Amino acid sequence: MAGVRRRDCVILGALIAAWVFQPVVAGADQAFARFLPLLIDLDGWQGNKADGVSMEMPGNSMTSAKRDYKRGAAQLQVTVLMGQAATGALAPTKTPMNIETGEGHMITTTLNGFPVTKTYNNSQKSGALLVALGPSALLTVSYNGISEDDGLALARKFDWKAIQAATQK
Repeated sequence: MAGVRRRDCVILGALIAAWVFQPVVAGADQAFARFLPLLIDLDGWQGNKADGVSMEMPGNSMTSAKRDYKRGAAQLQVTVLMGQAATGALAPTKTPMNIETGEGHMITTTLNGFPVTKTYNNSQKSGALLVALGPSALLTVSYNGISEDDGLALARKFDWKAIQAATQK
């Protein structure tokens, strides 16, 4: 009897592992696929292939799409995130907070009509924009090796309204 239970547990474990670690294929039925065309090419930057993941579990779901870019030593990553993870990450955009030190800053503001938290580290020339697209959806643009102004200019090349609309489908 114990051998049968052990065998059943091993089979169940293998099925769960196969499901969890199965390759993610971008297709029309994948929730993240609607974001991929919105992760555009950037002039002067080498963009990797956009990719994503969609996960559904009882009581929790998450959808994420991202694309990495390089230009020399500079790096840029653009990510769309939906679900409970996004809800938690949006906390800084809900409470106006401005912190400035000699090392950098974190500023909550509004850009293009969206609540945004901007961070920047002066010595590392790195920062991020966290754009609230809705109560459980966000766009992050993180960068390294470029100025804050250049990071903001690159972030504005993406159509935030179109990305927001895609989060509501």
